[in-house]
Amino acid sequence: MTSTDQTILPISIIIPTRNEAANLRATVERAQQDSVLEIIVVDGNSTDQTRELAKQLGTTVLSAPPGRARQMNAGAALAKGNILLFLHADTLLPADFTRQIATVLARPGIVAGAFGLSIDLPGSAVSLLQKGIHLRSTFLQLPYGDQAIFLNRQKFIEIGGYPDEPILEDVLLLKCLRKSGRIGIADSNVLTSGRRWQKLGVIKTTLINQGIMLGHLLGVPPQRLQNWYRIAQKT
Repeated sequence: MTSTDQTILPISIIIPTRNEAANLRATVERAQQDSVLEIIVVDGNSTDQTRELAKQLGTTVLSAPPGRARQMNAGAALAKGNILLFLHADTLLPADFTRQIATVLARPGIVAGAFGLSIDLPGSAVSLLQKGIHLRSTFLQLPYGDQAIFLNRQKFIEIGGYPDEPILEDVLLLKCLRKSGRIGIADSNVLTSGRRWQKLGVIKTTLINQGIMLGHLLGVPPQRLQNWYRIAQKT
């Protein structure tokens, strides 16, 4: 490990959960590395065995009202690492994630980072979607939460954490961070479950997501966007 790595690390990983017993073991076991100080699972009223499994895996387990923003803020408030890494419960980090984090955050002008995204689904539509995600993340500096956002804990505190909104909390956080620097994208990808795209299909899911983002850019309040999202998921 280089001196730069030693300055940046250790890492606190925060995983918001709700009924994620089927996915959590693989996610936590991949995340357990020497440079990781702690893994904090923040549960939002699961009715399955998520909390029990998280304890068995040796993580710190908290409870918080459901909602990713609230859950991640609760975990961050307890975290002790220099770096906070926000990880979805159905997402696997790359094997070299600690080195990648250190490399990205050591770049001049970088205030936060994320990984590239691979989706655990076959097909040409998924391949095209991943290319679009890469372009959005790299050129617009706008990765989403499923790409495992990471940043210095002090910086997270300075900006007040995730906005307490029901949707697009990751976008709102990064827009705030971009006022003081750039968002770096690691060379390695996380692998996220394809369940979100599989439910409604890749094309329909992508159109819904883009519609929500367009509504945000046009100034539609997050609560109304959440209602639109729920309706779209049912149609």
